[in-house]
Amino acid sequence: MSAVTNAEELKTGSSWGGGKSPFSIEYGKLMMWFFLLSDAFTFSALLSAYGAIRFSNSDNWPDPDVVFQSAPFIPSGAPLVFVGIMTFILIMSSVTMVLAVEAGHRGSKKEVTKWMVWTILGGIAFLSCQAYEWAHLHHEGYWWGRIPTEHNVNFSNLFFTITGFHGFHVTTGVIINIIILINVLKGTYERRGHYLMVEKVGLYWHFVDLVWVFVFTFFYLV
Repeated sequence: MSAVTNAEELKTGSSWGGGKSPFSIEYGKLMMWFFLLSDAFTFSALLSAYGAIRFSNSDNWPDPDVVFQSAPFIPSGAPLVFVGIMTFILIMSSVTMVLAVEAGHRGSKKEVTKWMVWTILGGIAFLSCQAYEWAHLHHEGYWWGRIPTEHNVNFSNLFFTITGFHGFHVTTGVIINIIILINVLKGTYERRGHYLMVEKVGLYWHFVDLVWVFVFTFFYLV
């Protein structure tokens, strides 16, 4: 590459001089995929640690059917009902996010606004349910560093650490969605001529939902 070409690149701010880009994807979206990949490694490490500790202490590990019975207005003896409701809420919020992205592709500001609102409400509802469940488990004696006598204390430590880390991601997603919604209402993306930011935050939201499927399986079903 000639010195003249290098000088031109410095002026224009471009560093790609090889013709067609090898990636048919927008730069910001590519960076989001890299972030999600690194985050997936973190959750994988946490869940792998949980699996190793649990199956090496299977004789004194709490029974999920006994622990997870925290459902308002539902009598005791209906295990997993409440977490099933939580999971349904989060999955439906992923559906509304898909609809928001699709509406963005059509440039429909009104529909993007509607589906983003529903996605945010779904995230808030999920977090509220998680707060209720944590309060219930705390009341029952399951908390960081504490657990009913015959059970392994590692359960409570791992459960609250991993679900708390996931809850932090959901909270972050709700905040980002609110920021995106404000920009939608202000017409920011209409002026840009695209709703690519909605699609980027959608990738993050779907990742959070996918991670919950694994957390749900590891803690509540296995």
